[in-house]
Amino acid sequence: MRKRVSYEIPNSALFKEALTAWSQQFNEVVWLDSNNHTDAYSCFDAVLAVDALTIKITDAKNAFADLQEYYEQTKDWLFGYLSYDLKNDVERLDSTNFDGLRFPDLYFFQPKKIITIKGTTATFTYLNVVADEIVADFEWLSAFKNEQCIVKKKLNPIKIKMRIFKDEYFKRVKDMLTHIHRGDIYEANFCQEFYAENTEIQPYNTYKKLNAISKAPFASFLRLDDKYLLSATPERYLQKKGSQIISQPIKGTAKRAMNKAVDDKLKQTLATDEKERAENIMIVDLVRNDLSKSALKGSVLVTELCKVYTFEQVHQMISTVTAQVAHDKNPVEIIKETFPMGSMTGAPKISAMNIIEELESFKRGLYSGAVGYFTPQGDFDFNVVIRSILYNASEKYVSFAVGSAITAKAIPEKEYEECLLKAKAMRDVLESEYRFNKK
Repeated sequence: MRKRVSYEIPNSALFKEALTAWSQQFNEVVWLDSNNHTDAYSCFDAVLAVDALTIKITDAKNAFADLQEYYEQTKDWLFGYLSYDLKNDVERLDSTNFDGLRFPDLYFFQPKKIITIKGTTATFTYLNVVADEIVADFEWLSAFKNEQCIVKKKLNPIKIKMRIFKDEYFKRVKDMLTHIHRGDIYEANFCQEFYAENTEIQPYNTYKKLNAISKAPFASFLRLDDKYLLSATPERYLQKKGSQIISQPIKGTAKRAMNKAVDDKLKQTLATDEKERAENIMIVDLVRNDLSKSALKGSVLVTELCKVYTFEQVHQMISTVTAQVAHDKNPVEIIKETFPMGSMTGAPKISAMNIIEELESFKRGLYSGAVGYFTPQGDFDFNVVIRSILYNASEKYVSFAVGSAITAKAIPEKEYEECLLKAKAMRDVLESEYRFNKK
């Protein structure tokens, strides 16, 4: 039985800082932060889940069935992630590319402690609490000072490598274009990995810097023992709220400019760019098809098409697709019927995933998967893991990956430039924190 207590907080920004610092004592942590972005669909401004009572870890084989059974057994809050390679459970595909991170394909836990922030209210929802435990935690958090979370440790420089180099990237994009021109696919998201071996980072400090320069609406910090995700993602994969499901795919990216007039021009150019709009609309059609598998007949709607949103680093073209589902529809089934998200695969979906596996040089794992939660009422909310740094502390392996949508109109040189633009935030953080050296 969970105990629920709410408090008024005078400074939500400082309270968020306190929560993330306090969470570092636990081995299981999921922190989701909207960074004060206005979102008509979200239930919280931020949520923290820590300290597992139970855990579900599995590989891709029968992963969704295992997750469904775990959810039915607990009927409680579950926090965790779905890796991209759960595609192998959905469509009976394979993932044989190099995997330096070695994250499990699926990881969820039932947290003892959940703390949500909405406006000026912090709500503590604890499981199996001892007397005054909530009061003690709130008092510590309320007394927090910024300097408490400053951690300094001398680390060696990071030597970032590219899994494939520029010429090889061009070659593989051209191979993908060959598939497109002969009609195998219409569009595919092609990604590349940047990585560092024998490397140590400070995950909490690195996340703080990444979040500070990105301020993304679906930011997340995840720790599961020795494995970390530091994410500044701007994209929602899928949410269920009552009988409504919502997906918000991103396709279309433009750089920002310091000069307002130039920046406005870049935004307007993106909004009217035929290639970018075509990419976005193709994925919207794919998402509509995915949602229709779960939706009540005639309920799938595109409520927002190709709207350009502005973030700290880039402008993004985002669409919103909604649908209604039956009240007794199992939430895990909804995710299985739409996974992986169309924005990170392509169309047709299965063909695109096969070609992606053939041409990419690394196992995506958690990159282009999803992090989020299930509620006891059967609701859920998951982001898309992009613009993220992944770290396996035991393996001393750091990775970030970026990609772009390849269509018939794609120019390899421009796609490469788009990838570097998307990599900028991660690169800047690692450069400032660890004297980034590109090889």
